[in-house]
Amino acid sequence: MTTAYLSHYKCEKHKIDPEHPESPFRLGAIQDRLISGQLLDYLTLIDAQAVELEHLYDTHSRNYVDHIISSAPLEGMIELDAETVMTPHSLNAALYAAGAVVQAVDLVMDKKVENAFCAVRPPGHHAEYAKSMGFCFFNNVAVGAQYAIKHHGLERIAIVDFDVHHGNGTEDIFQGNRNVLFASSYQHPFYPYSDPGESHDNIIHIPLEAGTNGETFRMAMSNQLLSALDAFRPELIMISAGFDAHKEDSLGQLRLGADDYAWITDQLVVAADKHCDGKIVSVLEGGYHLDALGRAAFQHIRSLMKLR
Repeated sequence: MTTAYLSHYKCEKHKIDPEHPESPFRLGAIQDRLISGQLLDYLTLIDAQAVELEHLYDTHSRNYVDHIISSAPLEGMIELDAETVMTPHSLNAALYAAGAVVQAVDLVMDKKVENAFCAVRPPGHHAEYAKSMGFCFFNNVAVGAQYAIKHHGLERIAIVDFDVHHGNGTEDIFQGNRNVLFASSYQHPFYPYSDPGESHDNIIHIPLEAGTNGETFRMAMSNQLLSALDAFRPELIMISAGFDAHKEDSLGQLRLGADDYAWITDQLVVAADKHCDGKIVSVLEGGYHLDALGRAAFQHIRSLMKLR
């Protein structure tokens, strides 16, 4: 069994301006590091396909999806909100990003690969049921999870989000949904300024103070996440893989290193082997320091491949 690597060149066409952190070079940074580390040839490389609208409608408000589609400019750019800008290529990039996750779910559930990493952009975890936020148009991981529930009949999906920012959109979509356990570690207080409150129902909050290092991160994840996964017994683990909690990333103030991403991925691989025959679908979220992103994603993917 192998690890699939899904991406599409149209995900690189979404460009805002040269200074914007969510740049097309992010995908190249990951691929370049995989090449230099001699991993790319051992991955199952797959071109993503655009998502079907029905899968977006299963996740987001129909009016919201239609609004995003109708808002796509033919030239120039428009602001959907204070952080989320659309250019003529943005819609296609977002459709292929969500489509990659649906494809990855099929590949993993049909046992064509053991697990998958979706190297896609724009990211998705801030996109709520009917609201764009934080560079995100469609919630890619949520689209994949809803697809797995509806088309593969899954009853227990765990979504683990270790981006530096809280996955508010994923929580908004799955709040109270007994089929999904959503756990998010994130810097707090910080964008999107969610009130972490208490972990409850199907939601696990793991807020971390600015300056939190890898040792404290590992302790928090061990204490609050791993036992919850064992109790939930997921049939599929999905990951919102944000690498902007890295100590070199200027968009946050957490202090993780590439080895911490290897560690948390190793833990999730162990949980997946224990509960769901290794089934994992990981989806790129944040990570804006290109060199740090490449190194952290390399370790994440290496762990998915069980090269330890």
